[in-house]
Amino acid sequence: MYSQAAVSLTRSQAAPFAAAAEPAPTLRDLFKGQSAETLAAGEALFWEGDPAGQIFDVISGVLRVYRIMPDGRRAIMGFIHPGDVLGVSFQNRYLFTAEAVTEVKIRRFARSRFFGLINETPALRPQLFAILCDEMSAAQDQMLLLGRKNAEERVVSFLLSVHRKVGIGADIELPMSRLDMADYLGLTMETVSRMMTSLARRGLIALGARHTVTLRKLAALREIAGHDAEDEDIAAAPARRAVWPH
Repeated sequence: MYSQAAVSLTRSQAAPFAAAAEPAPTLRDLFKGQSAETLAAGEALFWEGDPAGQIFDVISGVLRVYRIMPDGRRAIMGFIHPGDVLGVSFQNRYLFTAEAVTEVKIRRFARSRFFGLINETPALRPQLFAILCDEMSAAQDQMLLLGRKNAEERVVSFLLSVHRKVGIGADIELPMSRLDMADYLGLTMETVSRMMTSLARRGLIALGARHTVTLRKLAALREIAGHDAEDEDIAAAPARRAVWPH
C-alpha cells in the first residue's frame, strides 16, 4: 500500500557478509553502523513528491504516512512502528508523506546502494520480495476495510492489527489521535470515539492511561472484525514485528 524506504551502508560494510558463512545477513543489518536521527512529533521525514533517495529503518516511535486528496482531505495510508523499514520502492519519488506521530528515531540508507547490495547478496532478495508481498497484502486488507466493513468492524480490525504488530500481552499503545484513526479508517473522529466508548462499555476493551488500550475479549473482537480462529491468542502470543508496516 505504501512503499519506499532508506537504508545506509558502504561497500566496506558489505564485505563481512560475503566472508561470513553465518549468520545470514538481513535487510536490517544494512543499517548497522548508521547514525540515528531524531524527529520531533509532527515533523515530516519526507514529503509526497520528494525524490525517493533514501530508505529508513525505524528504531523507535510511530509515524503516519498519508496523501492529500485533490479536495484537500487527508487520507492516512498506515502507521509505521519500530522494526519497520520505510521507503522500499521502485518509484523515483515518494508517493506519500511520512510524518512523526511521536518522537521518532530512524536510521537511513541510500536507496541506490540499498538495491545494489541486494543485487550483490542473494540472501537478501527473498526478504525484499517478502516486504513487497506484505505491502500488497496490506493494500488488499485496506480495500476490504474501507469497502465492506461498518464503523465498528473497522475500529476493531484496526485494534487487532496494531496488536499483531506491536502488542504486548493484551495491551496496545495508540499514540495516534482519534483524528488520525478516523483518517485511516475513513470515518469521522466522532464516530471513532463513539465506537471506542461502546467497546469499552461492553467490556470488550479497557481504555487506560497514556494511550494504552487493553483488548479484553479476543474471541468477541475477532468475531466483530471477521477474523478467523487462526489469529493468535492475545494472552499467549508474543509481540510480532513485521518488516513492513501496516
